[in-house]
Amino acid sequence: MKTTRYFDEQVRRKRPYIDPAWCAQVIVSPTHREVQPDGRVRFWGEIIRPGELAPRFLRVVTLADGETIHNAFFDRGFRKDDL
Repeated sequence: MKTTRYFDEQVRRKRPYIDPAWCAQVIVSPTHREVQPDGRVRFWGEIIRPGELAPRFLRVVTLADGETIHNAFFDRGFRKDDL
């Protein structure tokens, strides 16, 4: 799994609860995918965290290549019903 320096140094430090395997899972099998105007790609996927019953949507942002992870966070505003 390729990552940017920003992901390694900032995102992992601020959000240590995000498992990189979840990011890979979302990229391989997204619920939704969008290309940003700058070429980066947003992927959303459902993740059930240990100890929780309901899934959350993890947004993973990659570089334009669609595989180098740049950012990841749980997106509280994303609704599958709005697609």
